[in-house]
Amino acid sequence: MLERLAIKNIALIESADIEFGRGLNILSGETGSGKSVILDSLNFVLGSKADKNMIRYGAGEASVRGEFRVEENSAAAKALAELDIESDGEIIITRKYNTDGKGSIKINGNTVTASMLKTVSQHLVDVYGQSEHFALLSESNQLTVIDGLCGNEAADIKTSLSSLISKKREAKSKLLKLGGDSAERARRLDLLAYQIKEIDAAELVAGEEEELIAKRRIIDNTERIASSLGGALNALNSDGGCSDSISVARRLMQGVADFGEDYSALADRLDAAAADIQDIADTLSDLSESLEFDEEEAGRVEDRLDLIRSLKKKYGASIEDILAFRSKAGEEYDLLSDSEGVAARLAEDIAKYEDEIYSCCVKLTNLRKKHAEKFCKDVVAQLKSLNIGGARFEVQFAQYDRQSADLSGANGSDKISFMFSANKGEPLRPLNKVISGGELSRFMLSMKACMKELNGISTYVFDEIDAGISGITARSVAEKFVEIARNTQIIAVSHLPQICAAGDENFLISKAENGGTTTTSVRHIGGAEKIDEIIRLIGGGNTEAARKHAEELIAQYRK
Repeated sequence: MLERLAIKNIALIESADIEFGRGLNILSGETGSGKSVILDSLNFVLGSKADKNMIRYGAGEASVRGEFRVEENSAAAKALAELDIESDGEIIITRKYNTDGKGSIKINGNTVTASMLKTVSQHLVDVYGQSEHFALLSESNQLTVIDGLCGNEAADIKTSLSSLISKKREAKSKLLKLGGDSAERARRLDLLAYQIKEIDAAELVAGEEEELIAKRRIIDNTERIASSLGGALNALNSDGGCSDSISVARRLMQGVADFGEDYSALADRLDAAAADIQDIADTLSDLSESLEFDEEEAGRVEDRLDLIRSLKKKYGASIEDILAFRSKAGEEYDLLSDSEGVAARLAEDIAKYEDEIYSCCVKLTNLRKKHAEKFCKDVVAQLKSLNIGGARFEVQFAQYDRQSADLSGANGSDKISFMFSANKGEPLRPLNKVISGGELSRFMLSMKACMKELNGISTYVFDEIDAGISGITARSVAEKFVEIARNTQIIAVSHLPQICAAGDENFLISKAENGGTTTTSVRHIGGAEKIDEIIRLIGGGNTEAARKHAEELIAQYRK
């Protein structure tokens, strides 16, 4: 559940610290007071897209902190564990965003990305607003609702279906490569055979080209290298050269080595230097003797490089690419060489995959129908308690055959439609064609009441679900809130006195001007203040009758 929401510099809110309780939490206030800002702030800390326009005018940064309490084995706790973040039953999300367009997100002190945040927040709160009204009218979203009822069983079938579709697609792709008549396949085989033979004949070795280029550089610069080697050797071994100088220095320092460690150390270093110089001289001599211009070798190197360049033009940008081309050409050659046998085996595989795909689709359909039937009965029961006594609700499944199933995606072949009638004697029609705004609100509330045990979410947020209802219907909605709130935290924005009266915790949202600026404040209310707010919502004026009516409303939900 959401225990606390701390807001700073969001729209008209300079600072607000809201401590929510268990059960039913009601946000109320005058139109335009800023109730939507509270929900916008909650959506922001849950991962909605940041916008610089949400930052309070004159402030450089906006921030929201949400504190949640979860069960150790909850989906949210498991999601945190997968991110390697400890929770101990508490999840604290802090999100900031500044006017430069930069922001930060932390969960329990650990910096996370927006996508990581959503993997956790999706298990914390279910926010239902006006947009969800319209989303429910989409048949694709309706199918998502039904699949949510099916749980992991539907997900497992979809995983299998996706794998089968991939295998079928791969087999069809291989079969397509066998396309054309026998003459065309023969021409392709001849070309592949030529390409394979040409590459194999070259006997290419990875890294060979680089070695040949290095060898050619030496051949092209033989004269210069020989001159440098001879000059260096002469500098070391000529009379009065480096070797002689070091030898003189060695003798001199060896003569005084017994007079101190410093002198002895220098003598040793000169010995080592003399040995290094001699080794260098020997190496120079060996290189000079081995260095010669071999015209035949130069020709072989150049011919080899020309061959590699020619093959690169045909088959790839490098020797590695050429060898990869050879491998694929070999696979295709083997495939085409036994084209009739391969085609037959692929056709058998495709038929098998189609059988299995159809079986998965049927299995998924039956699962959906099973859960949909119970769901419809449960929703109708909920609607009756919400003053739609004549309601009928069915999930209509379009028929499909084996051929259409073969064209299905990973979501199966089902096309469904929520069929609804609010009044006895009226035929069932698509939900988006017949339901009114007030009925749709109650329909959604009925769905949530039926699904609250399935999704494991402990907090539901309703934004003006009471739109378009009044009177006895408003009371039935309030009673439904109370019923759901026994096991699930509800946070609801409402303009109805009946719902306000039902609240376990009430918060008044108000707007005030001070010093030329307008701010929105949030205050927990109870007792007399709660009665005053209900009187305002009733619109009866501050009379004794209105006060008595407000007290009676509160008493109805405290039985």
